[in-house]
Amino acid sequence: MAPIPKNIIITGAGGFIGPLLAARLLNDPEYRLILTDLNEATVPAGVKYPQNATVMTGDICDPAFVSSLLEAARPLSAIFIFHGIMSAGSEANWDLSLRVNVDSVRGLLLALKSTYPGVRTIYSSSQAVYGQPLPSGPISDAVTPTPEGTYGAHKLMTEIFLNDLHRRGFLDVISLRFPTISVRAGRPTNAASSFLSGIVREPMAGQPCVVPLRDRSFRSFMSSPLTLQENLVRVLNMDGAKLPRHIRHINVPGISVSIQELMDALAKYGGEDRLKYIKEENDPETERIVRSWAPDLDTTTPLRLGLIKDESADAIVKQYVDSLKA
Repeated sequence: MAPIPKNIIITGAGGFIGPLLAARLLNDPEYRLILTDLNEATVPAGVKYPQNATVMTGDICDPAFVSSLLEAARPLSAIFIFHGIMSAGSEANWDLSLRVNVDSVRGLLLALKSTYPGVRTIYSSSQAVYGQPLPSGPISDAVTPTPEGTYGAHKLMTEIFLNDLHRRGFLDVISLRFPTISVRAGRPTNAASSFLSGIVREPMAGQPCVVPLRDRSFRSFMSSPLTLQENLVRVLNMDGAKLPRHIRHINVPGISVSIQELMDALAKYGGEDRLKYIKEENDPETERIVRSWAPDLDTTTPLRLGLIKDESADAIVKQYVDSLKA
């Protein structure tokens, strides 16, 4: 007898991380996916089992749509909550961030609590929950989050709610504090960190990229897409008892990378001539946001839990340049 497929919902499936995960899971016959977004998501091209994906377009802020979504996934095995307004967009529109990044997630979680008690719930948080004062070295698990932006504040608010839902036994929660994901394929986004992909992606396409600060020593905590993809699958199958009942976050592994290291790797793998597309122009508000984030995090705990990290800035950039040749 064939195994019963595991039903997985991915919200925000029209973004970047949702399709990345879907492409991996749809190469395994074990999974059946519900892909949902406000704008129509698409089934990733080239997967082995595209028939195992269903696309549902709708507003996750609408309780009626949430009900139909959860009903379509019956019986639900897990949900990845990836939808949201990104960092710069949240800072520009506080009310929209509250509605999407807090209220819609709260409504979805309460519906899950009622419909699928105890279901594995994986939430996309961010390193933006950290802000000043930051330690001189890598952030450890003992550092208290002090977000300096609306995006980080709203992510942290939801993390606390999720912690309590897990502690009470209502859901099986893991919150993932993502590093900056680079190099992202596609178009620039309204994330403050978008230039950290654009610094490679746009020059490789013969397009300009504006770096919003004049400091090539600026460092960001970063993961490549393929490393994140692998870590998401590992978290899906992780033993939740490895985390405390009331502390459900994991700092997803990354490496600390400088702007100069990205530029050097671009020249190495893409060619020196690509550097002419990079323009450095101060944008005080974007610089304020990105400088409030931790440049490095201690990865001892996530590596102990079985997650992985990239080797170097060189490896991250080479991965993207090689993907253009595929």
